[in-house]
Amino acid sequence: MHVTVSLLSGQCACCAVSRESSVNELRRLAQLQLSIRIESLVSSTGLCLKGNAKLGDVDLADGDLVNAIVSEPGHCIQCHSHGTAFAGIRADGTVVTWGHPQEGGDCSTVAAELVGVQRIHATLAAFAAITRGGRVVTWGSVRHGGDSSKVRSELLNVQKIEATLRAFAGIKVDGSVVTWGDPVSGGDSTAVREKLIDIQGIQSTSRAFAALRSDGTVVAWGWPNSGGSTNSVGHLLYDVQELRSSFGAFAALRGDGRVITWGSPDYGGDMGDSQAQLRGVAKIHASHAAFAAIKQDGTVVTWGGTDHGGNSCPMQDQLVQVEKIFCTVRAFAALRTDGSVVTWGYPTDGGDSSYVQDQLQKVRDIQGNLAAFAAIREDGRVVTWGYPDYGGDSEAVQAQLTGVRQITATSRAFAALREDGLVVTWGHDAEGGDSSSVQDRLFGVFDIRASCGAFVAVKADGTAVTWGHPLWGGDSSTVRDELVNLAI
Repeated sequence: MHVTVSLLSGQCACCAVSRESSVNELRRLAQLQLSIRIESLVSSTGLCLKGNAKLGDVDLADGDLVNAIVSEPGHCIQCHSHGTAFAGIRADGTVVTWGHPQEGGDCSTVAAELVGVQRIHATLAAFAAITRGGRVVTWGSVRHGGDSSKVRSELLNVQKIEATLRAFAGIKVDGSVVTWGDPVSGGDSTAVREKLIDIQGIQSTSRAFAALRSDGTVVAWGWPNSGGSTNSVGHLLYDVQELRSSFGAFAALRGDGRVITWGSPDYGGDMGDSQAQLRGVAKIHASHAAFAAIKQDGTVVTWGGTDHGGNSCPMQDQLVQVEKIFCTVRAFAALRTDGSVVTWGYPTDGGDSSYVQDQLQKVRDIQGNLAAFAAIREDGRVVTWGYPDYGGDSEAVQAQLTGVRQITATSRAFAALREDGLVVTWGHDAEGGDSSSVQDRLFGVFDIRASCGAFVAVKADGTAVTWGHPLWGGDSSTVRDELVNLAI
């Protein structure tokens, strides 16, 4: 039977159990799906359910809903990564880091300031932490935003941070913006400072930022060819509802369903012949150098680099009733409402799924890395395609890929988290595809995060396990004693 566990936020987990299952078993299944620690479960009549009681004994039946009481917000760790290091927020609001020392893996110089941390953001080689009072602490490579001393006095009451490869932009409570890091990558916003007011959100390419104001207009800065200038389209950027970005271009979705783009034409900054079709757009997705827009009627329009999925013409008749779109660097995968999948782009990098097409039925989620896809079906089985060495071939572990609830990816490997808390890995051995050295510790896992070449698994008992490339966070031996009493 299936029982739904609901949070106050409305987020739910549908758990497959039996009448003989205990309340604790139901609670653990819900924890795994919702990635949050649940203290207790309460029936629809307000009865607190005892952990060792059988579900049949507490009169729970198929289709019933119970409410979850979660732990205090402070009892959690968040693990963040850019490419070569990890930063984890512990239960007491302090931070533990590991990975490449010069690129954020060593926070010892600012450790005393890292208290009451709520969120962490990253460029390619630096981190920025927002504390409970809205103060910002940075560390890592100076060239990538690790030194914010020049704007330290302005970094107060910050509520959100966005990053390019080498610069940060922080949105303050009053809607103003503070930037730091590499000037040509968006770290210098002095030219548009007077326009950076009432900012609702920021998107970034590799070297530029675009900020959406509350009046629906857009302000951009940074490297012009990466989208840092809106001179050619500024008069069209009104009533903007959403911003999306590729590596070198931006796309803005207006309230009337039209799309406006700018930045490098090689990365989708020029819609070309697709412009006439871009009406009635509901959602925009981006790969490294191309965009894919889902229209309100469920069809798809693409533009940008043809080798990166910018040309979907061969599959256009199949791109109907599309619900979501996923990508590798050079290919797209569209999930349709019936659970089938349509792919296009560079064939060997995930654009060709013909050899597994008969298996791509009743798919509920898809994860992509640099050049391969992994799809989770409703039955918990996994289907992979794309570059074999990057995880496109999962034949060696296929028998273990059952009851999968989540898949996480490094650049060239995958890690699947099963409903029973076990982990299965495949792909490039050195970048997380081989977890044999820690396999005996990979049980009771709650969540998995990744850098470009390593994984970290946070377990339900509050410990963490890492594997993959040592310099990219796969070796946490120097902080192993600190990776305890954690939860997620």
